[in-house]
Amino acid sequence: MTLQTRKLGSQGLEVSAIGLGCMGMSQSYGPADETESIATIHRAIELGCTFLDTAEVYGPFINEELLGRALAGKRDQVILATKFGFKIEGGKSHGTNSRPEHIREVVDASLKRLRTDHIDLLYQHRVDRKVPIEDVAGTVGDLVKQGKVRFFGLSEAGADAIRRAHAVHPVSALQSEYSLWERNLEQDIIPLLRQLGIGLVPFSPLGRGFLAGEVKRAEEYPEDDFRHNDPRYQGQNYDANVQAAQIVRDVAAELHAKPGQIALAWLLHKGQDLAPIPGTKRRTYLEQNIASASISLNDAQRKVLDDALAPGKISGLRYNEKMMSLVDR
Repeated sequence: MTLQTRKLGSQGLEVSAIGLGCMGMSQSYGPADETESIATIHRAIELGCTFLDTAEVYGPFINEELLGRALAGKRDQVILATKFGFKIEGGKSHGTNSRPEHIREVVDASLKRLRTDHIDLLYQHRVDRKVPIEDVAGTVGDLVKQGKVRFFGLSEAGADAIRRAHAVHPVSALQSEYSLWERNLEQDIIPLLRQLGIGLVPFSPLGRGFLAGEVKRAEEYPEDDFRHNDPRYQGQNYDANVQAAQIVRDVAAELHAKPGQIALAWLLHKGQDLAPIPGTKRRTYLEQNIASASISLNDAQRKVLDDALAPGKISGLRYNEKMMSLVDR
């Protein structure tokens, strides 16, 4: 099947209904395999999954370089999104940095790594509390005028930052964690996005793999695997969450589908103004994810999923304390 497209925001950004998160090709989820990763990107393009997501901090830098190599001769077939907003020194991130001069430097560096003359969607990766969001939006607006960037996005931003940024330069999309596993956007953020005409790009739509059904306890993952330190994979949280996620497996069995496909289908039913970006570095999982667009959930199935995994039903924070401190909520 070929994926349909969806519009994000009111500025003309159109993306595939399901995108591809590329971070795990370079970090956080086991050893890298460049050959399979590039094959996965090429297969995604073949199937119409053309909304590709990266960031300078992934690696850092090496994920953008990977996409630059993978997209040789194919750049005009994709919508390419990347992010700025961290201070990176010695191969590690040291807090946020969204000073205007830094944004301009970062964008030029990202363009070189990505081997392109423009970024389709440029996000501020995390809100920088030391830099007025108006200055950030104005700087990105200047980059849009220069042709280096087409659309402006925010990631994990709160309501106040979204309003203030949007008043200076239109925000086309907010990227934030949203899934059956993490419902924190439903009360305040999603209504605001719809009021302002901003699209939503849910990352970790499979709960960092938990909703895909093949999970182990945190301590069974290598120390350099994100899940090793994920509170929801640890101790009693893990036990409670395996039970909570059983409903996804039950609905999947009913529809002869994979649990991860049910989680993605649930998201796709949430509105035409969102496009999830499940991450994978393997063609097999990519194809499974894309096939979820053809799964139709009836009202009863959607309600049972909503109720079983309602806010408060999942045990543990979605991030450790240090990473939660960077979320603008």
